[in-house]
Amino acid sequence: MKPTFPMRLSPRLAPYVLLSPFVVLFLIFGLFPLMFSLFLAFQSWEPTSGLSAMKFVGLENFAFSLEDEWFWKSLGNTAWMALASGVPQHLVAIPLAVFIHTSFTRLRDGVVGAYFLPYITSTVAIAIMFSSLFSTDFGLVNQALNAVRQVPILGWLMPAEPIDWLGAPQNIKPAISMIVFWRYVGFNVVLYLAALQTIPKDIYEAATMDGAGRFQQFWYITLPSLKPMIFFGVTLSVIGGLQLFEEPFILTGGRGGSNQAGMTTAIYLYRMAFDFNDFGAASAMSWLLFFMVAILTWLTNRAFNPPSKAK
Repeated sequence: MKPTFPMRLSPRLAPYVLLSPFVVLFLIFGLFPLMFSLFLAFQSWEPTSGLSAMKFVGLENFAFSLEDEWFWKSLGNTAWMALASGVPQHLVAIPLAVFIHTSFTRLRDGVVGAYFLPYITSTVAIAIMFSSLFSTDFGLVNQALNAVRQVPILGWLMPAEPIDWLGAPQNIKPAISMIVFWRYVGFNVVLYLAALQTIPKDIYEAATMDGAGRFQQFWYITLPSLKPMIFFGVTLSVIGGLQLFEEPFILTGGRGGSNQAGMTTAIYLYRMAFDFNDFGAASAMSWLLFFMVAILTWLTNRAFNPPSKAK
C-alpha cells in the first residue's frame, strides 16, 4: 500500500493561500466597517428601525456636524488635552532617555521596564487608580498638596482648599492630561532609547576631543540624530491625542464631566451613535475627525521635513 501525502500547493498559489486568512479577516472586520461608516455618513438612520429605514440625506450630516456647537466644544477639549499631555511627553522623554542611556548599564532594562509599565497596563485599572488618587477628600494627590502646604516657604503656593479634580470643570482637563502624560511618557522613552543606541560613539568622542561640552553634544549631535524618531513620536502623539477616548470616558462616566469639560470628539461621536441613536451624524463626525488627523499629520511632516529651496 502506497503512503498518502497531503496535497501540495503550487509555488504560485502558496502565497495567496497563506495570506487569505488575513485578507478575509481584514475585509470583514476592517474594510467593510470602514466603507459602511462612509456610507452611513450620507444617510439618516436609526438602527432600531432596521436597514430599510435608511434615508439618503447627502451632506446634511456633515453640515449638522459643522454647525453643532458641542462638536466644536469637543474638538477644543481634545486639542487642549492633546497639547497638554503630548508636548510634555517629548520634553521629558528626550532628556530622560539620554540620562538613562548615559547613566545606566546593568540596570537599564529594569529602569526602562518600570517606565514602560504604565503603557501596557489596563486603561480601566489606570482610570480606577487615578479616580482614587484624585478623590477630593481622601485622594493622595490632595493629601500631598496639603502636606506641602504646611511647609512655611512653599505653603503660599498651594491651594487653600482641597481641589475637586474630577468634579470642577476647570480641573477635569488638567487631571486627564496628567494621566495621559504619565501613561505614555514611558513609551516615548523607549522610542528615544532605541534611537540613541544607533548614534555612533565615535561622533561623541570626536566632539569631546574638540572641546564640546555635554550640552553642546546634546544640542548639535543628539537632537539632530533623533529627528526621525522625534517625528515618529510626535506623529503618534498627534494621532493618539485627537483620538483620545478611554481615559476621559472612564473618569467622567462616559458623559464628559461637568459642563462637558472632559468630552473629547471620540466620546461625543460615541454618544451621538449609542446614546442619541444618530449613526449618520456620528459617522460624519468620525470622518471629519479622520480628515483633521490626516491634515495635522501632513503638517507635522512638513514641519519636520520642510521643502528644500530650489537653487
